[in-house]
Amino acid sequence: MISKNDYNELLDREIISFIDETESWFPNDGGELSVLEQRSHYDRMCEAFKAPRPENVETVDSFIPSDGHAIPIRTYTSNSSNRATVIYFHGGGFVVGGLESHDDVCAEICDLTGFDVVSVDYRLSPENCFPDDLEDAICAFEHIGNNSEAPIVLVGDSAGGCLAAAVSHANRNPTSRINGQVLIYPGLGGDIKSGSYVEHANAPMLSTDDVAFYHRMRCKGELELIDDPRYSPLRDNDFADLPPTFVIAAQYDPLAQDGMDYCSKINEAGGTAQIIIEPGLVHGFLRARHRSERAAESFDRIIGAIKQFGEARSLTTP
Repeated sequence: MISKNDYNELLDREIISFIDETESWFPNDGGELSVLEQRSHYDRMCEAFKAPRPENVETVDSFIPSDGHAIPIRTYTSNSSNRATVIYFHGGGFVVGGLESHDDVCAEICDLTGFDVVSVDYRLSPENCFPDDLEDAICAFEHIGNNSEAPIVLVGDSAGGCLAAAVSHANRNPTSRINGQVLIYPGLGGDIKSGSYVEHANAPMLSTDDVAFYHRMRCKGELELIDDPRYSPLRDNDFADLPPTFVIAAQYDPLAQDGMDYCSKINEAGGTAQIIIEPGLVHGFLRARHRSERAAESFDRIIGAIKQFGEARSLTTP
């Protein structure tokens, strides 16, 4: 197990600076923050890192009707978009985040791929625990698919990567309109007592204890739910007929093991899955893409994978 101090020797200056700036937005008095306080600090941190929206990208906010509530979505379009539709599920441990936290990421995906992007503001825990988040994700996917003939690419980071994968599992079909899924440092419900969960238990940006906390929030402490494949796609017993999959993981992230194991299971079932473990990067590095050369190069690979899936081309190393 790598100690917390050792990461200062392993990471480059750009990533260390990114970590320091991120942590500066959260109190360091060691006290427990309420969920509302966590969201407030997280939102301010995301705003501080937010990049300007590309001039050719326009957005429309709307709602998808669901059972007893409405799901907020934000649709991004550009001058050349609509060849494919990207459905984006944001990260945040199922507890924080929303349309604003990943607004610039979605806008840049739209600009750089030329595809429409729909960001889904699914319900958050602990007010709305599992399966509410997944039900919103599936409802959004079905609504978007029913109202467009464009091929779909599912994309999500961290918790959003889990939702994207769960939507794929719920819609497995050789004739599915899901051209592919791009999962960015996803948490897929792996064993937190093995692999990278142990080696990088003390990693900056996300620790194994943090992962356990978010699990407790999402399932109201009913940890047996982790074995439910709808909750944890990695614990499914069938990985056949899933869409082509591209996973980006960070080297210094307890969740890296999930991505490796997930791709192995898809490939063993006869599917197509590829993982790149980005050296020298940490969880949440998407926000560092304009501050770190390593993160920028990884974002280029993410864009390349989305483009290939949207254009229905075979995935090669982006």
